[in-house]
Amino acid sequence: MILFGALFLFALIILFAPAHKEDQLYWNAVALGGLMVVFWIFEVIPIYVTALLPMVLAVPLGILTTDDLAAQYGNRMVFLFFGGFVLSLALEKWDVHKRIAEMILRLVGTSPARLILGFLFSTAILSMWISNTATALMMLPMATAVISSAEIERKSKFPLYLLLAVAYGASIGGMATIVGSPPNTAMAGILESSYGITVSFYDWMKIGLPLSIIMLLVIYGFFLFLLGGERNKKLHIEHPERKKWTRQQKSVLILFLLIVFLWSFRDLIMSYTGINYKDEVPAVLGAILLFVIPAEKGKYLLEWKDTNRLPWGVLLLFGGGLAMAKMLEVNGVVNDLSSIFDKFGNIPVFVILLVLVGIAIYATEVMSNLALVTVFVPVVASFALNSSYSVLQLCIPVTLAASCAFMLPVSTPPNAIVFSSGKVTVSQMARVGFVLNLLGVVIVTLFSWIFL
Repeated sequence: MILFGALFLFALIILFAPAHKEDQLYWNAVALGGLMVVFWIFEVIPIYVTALLPMVLAVPLGILTTDDLAAQYGNRMVFLFFGGFVLSLALEKWDVHKRIAEMILRLVGTSPARLILGFLFSTAILSMWISNTATALMMLPMATAVISSAEIERKSKFPLYLLLAVAYGASIGGMATIVGSPPNTAMAGILESSYGITVSFYDWMKIGLPLSIIMLLVIYGFFLFLLGGERNKKLHIEHPERKKWTRQQKSVLILFLLIVFLWSFRDLIMSYTGINYKDEVPAVLGAILLFVIPAEKGKYLLEWKDTNRLPWGVLLLFGGGLAMAKMLEVNGVVNDLSSIFDKFGNIPVFVILLVLVGIAIYATEVMSNLALVTVFVPVVASFALNSSYSVLQLCIPVTLAASCAFMLPVSTPPNAIVFSSGKVTVSQMARVGFVLNLLGVVIVTLFSWIFL
């Protein structure tokens, strides 16, 4: 019923759209975007197949050019995903992630509450300095190793919340520093180039860090509440005898740490060497080296057959999400969504913040947070200047809110990465994420209203 109902509405909008070309393209984008959102939420077909819809419909409907469409599916972030997934395969193949997971277990203990706390905060701390995508790619194999090594009851909620702790910790950690998430840097660049407003590293961190800590504590408390009596149970996790690291494990770990180093100190390396690169370059370089570095006679750390376990569908999912965001942007749908509040010039700043943060959090569920900030921040900044509000008091909360999308795999890269484990369904993520989105609206609004 949902499948045919959505297709019927899609056809209805397409057929009865206004004859004027610009209006027709606008409604074509609304129709295809709405169809994809419904299909993603209700999983009437595999979500990876839904991500391919722009590939066959966007150009015939006139809402994207071939070049624009290709640029989304071939976006550099897709290759960052690919390289990170290949690194994860090597960690899993040689059991490096299990060795690291054992270290975490020995450090934080074996109760679900302590394990979730350890993974949530360690993921967030890494994400402050490393891209949230790279952080989630690093932590997911460790979380799955803990789950697979523990004797967990079939109805246990612990695996779900441990995996969601990785996804949400990566997103929230990125809020803490200006380099922690691409939207943060994008906002700072837009304000400096267009409005002459400079946001320093310290300016951002004194707002982002305390807010991210509050969000982490709220999420942890919510997870403990959902776990109920299970939170303090001791998990029976087998601790194998400590063994020496093999040469293959050391090779993978050294390469892994090298990639983390290149991710973490990219700006410093570029300033001293003059070599300009983005996060996807170390990821793909690491992936290539894994097929080159010998493991044993006649074999290498990875062979191509190992990529059979690569979650190729997630790469399509991310490309489809970018394509949808692009078609909504270029056809004016995003502008219309973000200009709804233009009439609210005389409303108290708290109400304005509540509206803007709510729009940002829920809009970024169905589009790239970077695209949202790129389109939304200039509109909000102009509105602030025209209405005598503080530009930073409105733009910083919008940018922070763009990292608080917790409902769908397509919302943020960490969500998509955790979903790729196959242990979290869309409905599970949506149920938990919906409540956290509401909490995010309240927390970001109150914090910004008090401290900005």
